[in-house]
Amino acid sequence: MSNDTKEVLPRNQSLPLFDPHVADFICETEASKVPPIDAQAEDWFLEARAMEDPEIAVDDRDYKRIVDLTRQAAQRLHWKAMLNLASLYVEGRDPLYGNEDAVQLVEKAMRLGIPAAYDRMGTYYANSTGVDGDITRAYAFWQKAAQMGNPQALGFLGEKLTAGEDHPSIGMWGNIPVATKMLECALAQGYGQAAFDLHYLYVVLRSSDGTANGGGTPETKARALKVLHEGVKFGCEDCANALQIEFDHPFDLANMFAPYIDKARGLRYGMLGDALGFNPNRRFPNLDKILPLPPADLPPWDGQRKSLLDAAMGVRPPPAIPQPSAASLSKEPYFLAADYALRPTGLHSDAPTAPFSAYWQPATGQGVTEPARLLRKGEEFRHFSVLDANGRSRYGPVTWEQCLTIRHNHGAVEPRAVHGLLREVARPEPLLSCACGQACPVSGVWQPWVAADHSLQATVNQYWRQAWLTQGAPFPRPRRDWLLDLPDDEVTWHLMDMSLPEIG
Repeated sequence: MSNDTKEVLPRNQSLPLFDPHVADFICETEASKVPPIDAQAEDWFLEARAMEDPEIAVDDRDYKRIVDLTRQAAQRLHWKAMLNLASLYVEGRDPLYGNEDAVQLVEKAMRLGIPAAYDRMGTYYANSTGVDGDITRAYAFWQKAAQMGNPQALGFLGEKLTAGEDHPSIGMWGNIPVATKMLECALAQGYGQAAFDLHYLYVVLRSSDGTANGGGTPETKARALKVLHEGVKFGCEDCANALQIEFDHPFDLANMFAPYIDKARGLRYGMLGDALGFNPNRRFPNLDKILPLPPADLPPWDGQRKSLLDAAMGVRPPPAIPQPSAASLSKEPYFLAADYALRPTGLHSDAPTAPFSAYWQPATGQGVTEPARLLRKGEEFRHFSVLDANGRSRYGPVTWEQCLTIRHNHGAVEPRAVHGLLREVARPEPLLSCACGQACPVSGVWQPWVAADHSLQATVNQYWRQAWLTQGAPFPRPRRDWLLDLPDDEVTWHLMDMSLPEIG
């Protein structure tokens, strides 16, 4: 192949230079850009993540098993597993793979259009990981990732665009309107750290270059307080610590944005901040159950760390026990555990071998009846006798279609997370669900949900979207509260738990 037709590696692609002075920014959602997640791969990925729990000392972790599980998931094109596997290679957790292998894995994810892969490549250029260090290229990749909706890149660049807030001058990066939009876009996708940077922009109104336009008002202070509180729900340690200080011992009484000193509230925020400092993977979506913002009264609490964290964390019902399926009673390569079912994806291949590990079946319309079978990358597709366009029989290759494993639970509302991040609760009786436009009929923990094949299910059907709502309160709205192009009537809210906090 001649040099002029040779593929440019994703790491070497030409990207526009980072421009901090763009006039506007459009919020995209990362979850709408990534390949659908294979349910079996997700279980392998979550099992591997649980084995890296902060409670387990690094020297006691079984990194061989962690790498194996993560690689299994990555082979099914689980995008988070692909990037985690790259990190494990960089950390030296698999002696057979190193920085170059990590870069190639990230490039594979970039070819799949995964925004987080562009963010990771930017980090590699910033840190000289497998590529020659180049901070200019790093910012170009981060800009691309942010434009595609990656919340980490949005948060990073959004914070950089507040650079003029202290001493604005010619040539500085201050671009407050775009910084605000970037940070709000990141926060809407559950990136809690963005809330901490946003609260500075909310508490004092600023011109586009960062110049302060007067001091804070009661309205701007209330907005800053609320966004920090939302950040705690999304796992922001800095937000929890800031609120602990604001309520317990503010540095400046004249400019504090908490409405009054409240050491009891400060104590609870401080304990949540400590928990997030130890395990940044924690989320507290039901924070309002045990620590609502003023003027709501504080619910009773026994002062114990466990009861506070349990009340604020996400919940899930006991998993449904699946019934045996035809695939679960079959032998390999047709076997599939009863926990899963299969759904054709519409992705076809005419290649002689499987392009990646997955379940594959002959595409419909070819006169071939064959159940889906598990094929590893590079395994040959079977040939079949089929009729051609003239009605003559021929023996040869056929078109194959990938099948995704999905939960075999008939669409049950069962959010998933790494072990230990969710509290199991009994299913409410009777089951109760509501449309977005309704008022909350009963106080409790509510979970938003869309159909399993919805393009935004990966960002809606998440435990960190749960909310503790009181009777009569409105449900969150996708466009207004999550910045998602998602009609209200496509989201249903489900009651998950209506118990009061356990206070000993």
